[in-house]
Amino acid sequence: MHAHHAPSPQAFSQPTAGGGPLARRRLIAAIAGLPVLAAAGRNAWAQEGALRIGQSTALTGPLGDLGSAMHQGAKAAFAAINARGGVNGRSIELVTRDDAYDVAKAVANVDAFLADRDTFALFNCMGTPMIEAMLPKVIDSGVPFFAPFTGAQVSRVKTARNVFNIRASYGDEAEKLVQHLATIGIRRIGVVYQNNAFGKEVYGAARQSIDRLKLPEATSVTVESNASDAGAAATRLAGANLEAIVIGLAGKPTLEFVKAFRAQQRGVTLYALSVMGTAATVKALGPDATGMAISQVVPLPTHVVTPVVRDFQAAWKASGATADASHLALEGYINARVFAEALQRAGRNPTRAAFIDATWNLRKWDLGGFEINASTPERNASRFVELTLVGRDGRFVR
Repeated sequence: MHAHHAPSPQAFSQPTAGGGPLARRRLIAAIAGLPVLAAAGRNAWAQEGALRIGQSTALTGPLGDLGSAMHQGAKAAFAAINARGGVNGRSIELVTRDDAYDVAKAVANVDAFLADRDTFALFNCMGTPMIEAMLPKVIDSGVPFFAPFTGAQVSRVKTARNVFNIRASYGDEAEKLVQHLATIGIRRIGVVYQNNAFGKEVYGAARQSIDRLKLPEATSVTVESNASDAGAAATRLAGANLEAIVIGLAGKPTLEFVKAFRAQQRGVTLYALSVMGTAATVKALGPDATGMAISQVVPLPTHVVTPVVRDFQAAWKASGATADASHLALEGYINARVFAEALQRAGRNPTRAAFIDATWNLRKWDLGGFEINASTPERNASRFVELTLVGRDGRFVR
């Protein structure tokens, strides 16, 4: 038997779509705490009614601002899709559980979703350590694991057809940064990277690009995740007579390193990856962020000449979101739009297998300035990377 949860207060405050007799019946059933349409209990996604997808992400905790922004972007997309009648006549219901960027909580959330037969797919779960812990169960279950939020190679698994990565990888970003430096004639490059899997991946990709472009070997230095040696790393690179530094750090190490480095040297351009370029980090750095170059894996969210950005802005306003329209919110929006497209292609009563097949058929599909090109599970479907600069007001410019 399925446990039936008491309806949330919002369930009653929102006008029901159509407001017809079924909506009223549902409302009465919900108030009475009765099971709604009991027949839909067996694999509800195989019948009519909302298609339910599950998400474990950080809405609170150290990276709660990242998770919340992406979540709101996805919600805005699904709300716009549902308002137009859903996909093949069915609305999409995104059920999100907060894991506060905690591995144990994330795994417990995913266990609950996998145990609930009404969960059609997992959507946009967040964080390299969480995804690494979820993956064995997810791959084993065969449930679609759509657009995990990590640039790490760990989620790009050769044999896992049910795992569909969209965002460009950390390697793609590092490569683009080094390529840009070579193009503008910079040769003396430093790399500072976190002493963990993420940092080593960034360093490996940067080093490969440096070798391929026949640039002099980079001066490299690591920083621990607790940032205890960030000052020492800054001093070492400040004394190395460099023209540019690629930063493979996230969170506190970024702040500590940049502040310490800027205090010693101002003329060197700092290049960082999208994970660093969040509004919160930029704000915390204040004037030290000005002039930093940051790679992004989606277009500039204010650049409304790009069609997908125009669509996003409309959905964002319609959703009543009060936060700034950020790169992360746009990324969540794009992920939701791609999910809906695959679902559309999977047909009227989609099975998980049909949906997975549909994701791999998303070849050269242009979402309006953002191309999805699925190839094989070990490669991400997007290769989009563009450089932005942090302006004097702390806003990103191209």
